Order: sequence, then C-alpha cells, then structure tokens
Amino acid sequence: MPEELSEQELRRLLLDKRRIARQQRLERFRSSGRAVMLAPDLPPAALEEWRASPGDERPAEGPLSELARSPRRRWMDGILLIVEIMAVVGLAGILFNGMGLLRTLNQEVAAALQQPTLSPTPLITAVVLPSGHTPPSAQGYSEFNKAEIPEHLLPLMKPQANLPIPTPGPEQAIRISIPAIGVRDWPVVQGDGWEQLKKGVGQQIGSTNPGQTGNLVLSGHNDIYGEVFKRLDELKPGDTIIIFTINRQYVYIVTGSQIVEPTQVEVMAPTSDPILTLISCYPYLIDNKRIVVFAKLQNP
Repeated sequence: MPEELSEQELRRLLLDKRRIARQQRLERFRSSGRAVMLAPDLPPAALEEWRASPGDERPAEGPLSELARSPRRRWMDGILLIVEIMAVVGLAGILFNGMGLLRTLNQEVAAALQQPTLSPTPLITAVVLPSGHTPPSAQGYSEFNKAEIPEHLLPLMKPQANLPIPTPGPEQAIRISIPAIGVRDWPVVQGDGWEQLKKGVGQQIGSTNPGQTGNLVLSGHNDIYGEVFKRLDELKPGDTIIIFTINRQYVYIVTGSQIVEPTQVEVMAPTSDPILTLISCYPYLIDNKRIVVFAKLQNP
C-alpha cells in the first residue's frame, strides 16, 4: 500500500513511472518517424545516479554531457562557424564588387550618352574652283588646266578625282533655266569634274539641294561644251534663276557677282541661308579667273 512506503521509495516509484511513460512516448514517436535516436540509452549506473538526484535535476557529469563536449562536436561547430563567417565575408565582397561594377556601368553609359560638341564639317575639299580649263585652240581643243593648282596642293587632286558620284535623288537638281541670258532647260548632273561638265551644269558634291538651307553650288563652262555660262557676266541683281527637281521648281533671285582667282574656294563655303552660287571661267577664251554669281532663294 502507498502508505506503507517511505518517502524515498515513493519518489523512486514516481520516477520509474515517469521514465516508463517517457519511454513509451519515445517508442511511439520513433515508430511514426517523429523522433530519432541521437544517443544510446543511458547505462544502469547513469540511471541510478540520475534517479538518486533530487527532483528532476540532471547530473552535471555523465555520458550526455560528455557527448556534448566531445572534440569531434567542437571541431564541427568550429568548421560551421568558419563557413558562416566566410559566407558573410563573401556576400559582403559580392555586394561591394556589385556596387563598383554598377558605378562603372553608369559612368560608361553616361559617357556614351554624352555627345561630343559637333563642329560643322566643311564641304569645301577642292583646291581650285571648278570648271577650270585651258583656253580652247583653233580646233576647239581644251583640257583641264593643272597650271592653276599650286604645286604644294597637287597631291590632293587625285583623291578628289576619285570621289564617287552619287545617284541623283528626288530632291537634287536636274535642270536649270536662266531666262535673262538665254539658258533654257539645261541638264544638271551630280559632280563638277572634267567629265561631268561635258554633259551640262555640275552640282558640287556635298553642297545643299535646291530649296534647302545652305549653299547650292553649280558650275558650267563658258566657251566649250555648249558654252552654257558664256553670258554669266550679264546677270544683274533681280534676275531670276530657276532650278528644277523631280518634284518641283525653285526660284532664286540674283544678288550680285564677283571676279575671283581660281584658288578662292571660300565662295563655296556652307551658309546659314538658302543661296545659289554659279561658277564659270572668265574671261571668255582666256579663262585665267572665275566669275561667281550669287542668288538667294525666293520666299524660302
């Protein structure tokens, strides 16, 4: 009977009952997979020592505490700590490098988006004004006048002679008419080289198209190949010059003329206004200078 047992015996009976109940729960958990065996059951000596300890306190020394303090466990804990520290350091390095890479990319994108200050490219590449030739002989023979070209500029002539001739587009000049001097519906070709000016009036490659802002430069002969610009010196301010394209016609009003040296290529310089510049050799049958006629676009 319980009343016949001493206090020590009751305590031991209660502990046994608790141990059996705990063991049964563990067995149920293990069978269902909810618990696993991490350490072997305590030996009888350890159980006796545990039972002899007052209350539910565990002994300070024993197999469990020895397992917790085993060198292998401490070694594994140290390795895990080192791995964690290395992971943190690696993550910090990745973040630092990522920020540096992002900063570099931003600088490169900003540099790519920053457009350099553009300066206008001069259209003048000629060393002399176009349409130059020797005075025609009695048989009408003439050729390109190389004597006009300064000796130090002769090496530049070959690259200019090889410039490709663009295919005429719908906005480029195709015909010219100057009623005041009898020029009626003459063809305009692209390029103002020796071969191009045999076919008609030549448009300087790179000069602006009719009606557009800039300097439209046209050249023609005065005493050979049709003498299209023979009477160019008769033009007066107010005379009209009509330039035709495939789509429409443009009217220019003469503003003045000038006699210049063959090397004064600045008359072909780009302008901020829509103007027309006509160039031909001068005087008639002598051809040692150039006559230049300037006109502005009517109602641009």
